[in-house]
Amino acid sequence: MTVHIKLLRSGDDAILRNVADGVFDHPVDADLTREFLADLRHHIAVAIEDGVVVGFASGVHYIHPDAHAQLWINEVSLAPTHRQRGLGKAIMNELFKAGRANGCKEAWVLSYRNNAPAMALYASVGGKEGADSSGPADALLGYSFDL
Repeated sequence: MTVHIKLLRSGDDAILRNVADGVFDHPVDADLTREFLADLRHHIAVAIEDGVVVGFASGVHYIHPDAHAQLWINEVSLAPTHRQRGLGKAIMNELFKAGRANGCKEAWVLSYRNNAPAMALYASVGGKEGADSSGPADALLGYSFDL
């Protein structure tokens, strides 16, 4: 089967009505979906196979009084059946395109040090570990990405 990668926009609500088990932490709510997709600063890239969302990466682009636009990556998730197939990399790259289109020069994400799959994914798309890589395995580690 072919997997299609798509950045969702306002009006794409129906796409998130059919999601594989294990992709989201909780059931997708129609009202929250509409609100998320209507907000131009929120972004979600999805992987779709046979009409079923099998993965996603979400983020928010934001500005700050002393910094240019950045893309904060909130979450990346794939159905257990679709891991280790390059889909995480594909949906992150689609999310990065959204960041660049909105003037972001950098993206960042946090992960627990003991989350080896996440750390491998972030490294595979050019992520640079934060300056301090010491600490306990369950501590958070930041990754930054040049866009």
